[in-house]
Amino acid sequence: MTIEVNKIAQLTGHKAAIYALDKGTDDHLIFSGSVDQVIAQWNLETFQLDKVAARFLAPLYSICHIPEKQWLLAGTSNGTVHLVDLKTNQEIKLLTNHSSQVFNIRYSIETNCIYTLGGDGRMAVYSLDSLDLIKLVMLSDKKVRHLDFNYKSSELAITAGDGTIHILDLNTLLEKRLFIGHQLSTNVARFSPDGKRLLTGGRDGHLNIWEVGSYELIKSIPAHEWAIYDIAYSPDASLFATSSRDKSLKIWDSETFELLEIINKETFGGHQFSVNKLIWSTYNKYLISASDDRTIMIWDIQVN
Repeated sequence: MTIEVNKIAQLTGHKAAIYALDKGTDDHLIFSGSVDQVIAQWNLETFQLDKVAARFLAPLYSICHIPEKQWLLAGTSNGTVHLVDLKTNQEIKLLTNHSSQVFNIRYSIETNCIYTLGGDGRMAVYSLDSLDLIKLVMLSDKKVRHLDFNYKSSELAITAGDGTIHILDLNTLLEKRLFIGHQLSTNVARFSPDGKRLLTGGRDGHLNIWEVGSYELIKSIPAHEWAIYDIAYSPDASLFATSSRDKSLKIWDSETFELLEIINKETFGGHQFSVNKLIWSTYNKYLISASDDRTIMIWDIQVN
């Protein structure tokens, strides 16, 4: 497989590092959250700022758009999670169950829950209907950074700053497996769309591929020079991308795990600093990256 990469646009406006991206209120829109305390919505048709969706009093580390409820959640540096109703543009709830940074917010229609992960090593689980706290799970004495769902195996994968990966039962939240994923810190976990593989990235720069079920290591690739912060699959699942503190994005073949392209400042006018977050949008199949350099870049990845 060979691919062609084109940089489509560079979105500017944030005044500080961008740590969070999520889908917007339509297919051609995306949200971004920044240390500048702003959530912005961008238009992928015009490559312009659509609107400032919300402003807060603390730096933003995570965001989560729940279109089924028309809610926007923002996780801050001080451990609070703000819930904004997009219909009224009013904050309707403040969740206060973390004592330090909220690194990840996810939701599941299947379980009817919202999940937040904190620098305090805890996962908080809330009812998607009442917003009541269902469970507070202490996972690690280090930060817990990222969560992904596998509906095929009814599992959650959670990454921790001590290098561990926690596999929990999706319905009971009981821990099924605990194993070392990476040296120093495991930063991101992403299940393959078919549910058969778990891809993880760590502070050691390695991309590790695990067999779901046994969680045996299939392959360990020294993928980046510095920490890997995100992994995103293409809409058709034929490709995936990794992003890193080494300022690059890399595109991989999902079947062979072959490296297909390196996107950096030198080759494609990529980011100047750490690449923190990725979305592979269904809109025009754009790959979207956000960075410490305060910019969002839009990439067209074509398979030849």
